[in-house]
Amino acid sequence: MPHGVFHQAGQVFRTLRQALVRDLEEGDAVGHGKGIEDASRGQRASLIQAQQRAAAWYSSARELLGRGLRRNHYGDILQTPPEARRNSGVGGGRQAVELIRSHASCYSTVLAEENRKRVVVAIDGPAGAGKSTIARGLAERLGFTYIDTGAMYRAVALWALRQGIEWSDMHRLEQLAAAAEIELSPGRIRLNGEDVTEAIRQPEASDGASKVAVIPGVRRAMVAKQRAMGERASVVMEGRDIGTVVFPDAEVKIYLDANLEERVRRRLQEVRAKGGAVAEGALAAQMEERDRRDSTRADAPLAQAPDAVYLDSTRQTIEEVQEAILKIVRSRVTNGKDFR
Repeated sequence: MPHGVFHQAGQVFRTLRQALVRDLEEGDAVGHGKGIEDASRGQRASLIQAQQRAAAWYSSARELLGRGLRRNHYGDILQTPPEARRNSGVGGGRQAVELIRSHASCYSTVLAEENRKRVVVAIDGPAGAGKSTIARGLAERLGFTYIDTGAMYRAVALWALRQGIEWSDMHRLEQLAAAAEIELSPGRIRLNGEDVTEAIRQPEASDGASKVAVIPGVRRAMVAKQRAMGERASVVMEGRDIGTVVFPDAEVKIYLDANLEERVRRRLQEVRAKGGAVAEGALAAQMEERDRRDSTRADAPLAQAPDAVYLDSTRQTIEEVQEAILKIVRSRVTNGKDFR
């Protein structure tokens, strides 16, 4: 591959992509087009220089090939006649070989970097089915980024509670969702710079999450943030509509379920472990109501995608569920290889 051409093209591609993602995240459709134009203009001079160098290189390489470059049966360029080495403008056969191999290697490396396939594992299901625990461990084993979309809705609900906003005030809730700066890192979530990992797990925030999630404008803001995260790396993403709305083309889709009794038991155990106090009957009623809201909302209701694999975790351990999903990932993504 000619010196510098693919590198420069890769630079242009990355610059354009950054402009694209940045402006789309900011919701600026007009600025998006201008950003691409400005980015490409800034790279044009260096790309032209690289093309000029490439033309000179190709001229010398063609002369060398015309003088008798020979290959072995593996297709590797091994040697040239002595006169070709003496007269070639690229420094002799062996140097030409190394140069060609170097550019070919560079080409392959950059191409792999730019076109590396990002994998999305989408896990949907009702509250208490074990999605967060399963998805977190699965992401760690796969080396993927874990995205807890439920935590993102809880963060918006928490902010609304703190601001005293009524759940019926759709306009202000949409504004909060769009303005929320949500950062996810292993085991932690930050809202507008504040660590709210523990605060969003309180029953009020969890209940509020299903109330804000029925608002179309809130969902649009969250889906945009989630898709942006999925564009940057391979992810394990869990929620209510990942396989149906957020990433309908995800390579792996799982619908994780458990009966209500088991889900109440798990959530009660989780709340009590963190020092919370809630009656089992009240929690069961709350989860039943949340199931009803999630399944019947007009915008992106909780549902199993047609191509999702159904898993009932009621009588399975965390490890058993993770192993079952890993088998599916291997079969869908790597033909049974690689992932542990």
